[in-house]
Amino acid sequence: MLHELALGGLLFSPFIVFAMSGFVMTLATRLALHKLALRQWIWKDAWFDVSLFVCYLALNIYLFGD
Repeated sequence: MLHELALGGLLFSPFIVFAMSGFVMTLATRLALHKLALRQWIWKDAWFDVSLFVCYLALNIYLFGD
């Protein structure tokens, strides 16, 4: 079961941490694809970004969730 994170007296859901790490991983992947000039082969950029974020979010929850 996931538990809240206490930071400065405020309780944060662990989902926020998972979502932020998924977002950072998505940005890193986008940057790597752009630098390697592989971004041109993606048909719909927005759908690819959203699906990549969902996959990274699911991976984070699977690996680091209780």
